[in-house]
Amino acid sequence: LKMSWFWFYLPLHLLMAACLCHSIKAPTTSSQQSFKTDLFNFHHSLILADGKETTVHLLKDIPKRYYFVMEEGRALAPFTVTVTPCDVPIEWSILVHKASASFLGKAARGDHDTQEVSKSQKAPSMVSTIFNYKGNSVETYMGMSSHSALYMLEFLSTERDTHITVYLTTDTTSGHLYPELPMDPRIDVIGIGHTTVTLTWKHSPSVLQHRENIQYCLLVNEKHNYKSLCAAETAIRSSGMKLPPTLALSLSPYLLEPQQVMILSNSESSIINKVSSGEVRQICMGTKNTYTVPNLSPSTQYYFDVFVVNLLTNASAAYTGTFARTLEEPEPKVVELKDGKVIQVVLDGKKQKFYSLQYQARHKKIQFTFQLCHGQVRVHIIKNGKTVASENISGLRYFSLKGKLLDTYLVQLRSTEESNSSVKVQVSSHFHKPLFPLLPESLKIKSFSKLRTCNSVTIAWLGTQEESKYCVYKKRIEDDQVWMELQSADRCSGPESRHKSEKALCKYFYDLNLQRAVTTETIKGLDAGTLYLFDVYLFGPSGIPVRYHSKVVKTRKKC
Repeated sequence: LKMSWFWFYLPLHLLMAACLCHSIKAPTTSSQQSFKTDLFNFHHSLILADGKETTVHLLKDIPKRYYFVMEEGRALAPFTVTVTPCDVPIEWSILVHKASASFLGKAARGDHDTQEVSKSQKAPSMVSTIFNYKGNSVETYMGMSSHSALYMLEFLSTERDTHITVYLTTDTTSGHLYPELPMDPRIDVIGIGHTTVTLTWKHSPSVLQHRENIQYCLLVNEKHNYKSLCAAETAIRSSGMKLPPTLALSLSPYLLEPQQVMILSNSESSIINKVSSGEVRQICMGTKNTYTVPNLSPSTQYYFDVFVVNLLTNASAAYTGTFARTLEEPEPKVVELKDGKVIQVVLDGKKQKFYSLQYQARHKKIQFTFQLCHGQVRVHIIKNGKTVASENISGLRYFSLKGKLLDTYLVQLRSTEESNSSVKVQVSSHFHKPLFPLLPESLKIKSFSKLRTCNSVTIAWLGTQEESKYCVYKKRIEDDQVWMELQSADRCSGPESRHKSEKALCKYFYDLNLQRAVTTETIKGLDAGTLYLFDVYLFGPSGIPVRYHSKVVKTRKKC
């Protein structure tokens, strides 16, 4: 027996008709009766290709049928049919009609006449259902045909419109379209941490035979396991984002959508899909069968699916998915503050958790100093269990507190932005030895538009009653860099982080009359029609600088 692809023998009008799918508008009550009726018109229905994966789109409650023919040729002919639901559960079945070889041959060639058909319709036909299934798992039927027979595959979705893939082959000797799974296709969890999970699985026989054409891909999400790669692809797409055609193989930067982030390291490729319901992370790691998933959230349940993918055919097979819950995050460590010592704290904006500092007073009067370096920070100061200060800080902020000896102060810091924030903290009982310089009323830099020229800019800033050193730095920037420069500026960093060529000048000044504690400087040698970022650094007795708010000014184009 062998496969007959009869469309090569059909006239053009019948060939065109063979591309139309025969279906009915309501669910069939008797597939076998419908099969008898369709038997003599099956050249008007879709013929299932041999050795090729076919995508089938199903409308809700409307069956769709595909056919294939087995003809006499040898004693037994094996065939397999694999159906992969890509979304909701479906119903599908295989029906067979055994008839004489002479009739099937004529039907396949399209040369039977109406009289022969009517006679054959009256003859008893042997129609039987040999397989049926309902669900959303990948199922494979393996059959053996010993007679000339016409086979019908009927698919039905009762939940909603969906699509599936169907693979038929009669050649079981030339390898497999789908990679093979091991005898035990389970994924084992061999390690769980606060932010990591380590997985291992048994090698696919396909990897051992065709290592260069096979790879493993891992899917990580917080919702549920996926029984096929196309089911995962459909779920991500339904979340509102567009995906490249094949989820496992579209690991090229130019194919990524704006909602995707790509990571490449150590021969591994990873795509993180940002969807409304969370992250769906895809990692392809070649032929390694052990992997530690990083950057997970503590105390969170994750679902893990491993797919073995044939890079040549784009076909995949799914291991049995698993899940694991990361460990709870340990209680935040309380850091002891030492008198007069400055520490810098980086706060994770995503976790939105407090960072705790503790100090035991050695004097009745103490002063906390906070210098905001980046982002936005909320400060809580608690003395002996009672809150004594709570506010968002900006720039430099002092809290002078009075209490008793050995009072315990707990300082809690939290980022109020989703991005990371950082802040410098100091506590001291020595008010006469301030670590930070005396600050003016405002740290803003003012520019004078009327004094701008093609090669100079005049700026001004406030000083104090204390003689201090001020240094001005300039940096040439482009129009599209302004927002990033202003947002990413580290207000705690000093001139040591700047290039020497950016230094414009340094000067000392003060005025006992605060109304007159203002200084101006004209920065020359600039280019016409160019944006410049200006920074002023104030140095106190301890040498620790305070950075004024950056100012962007553009020189005139024409003078």
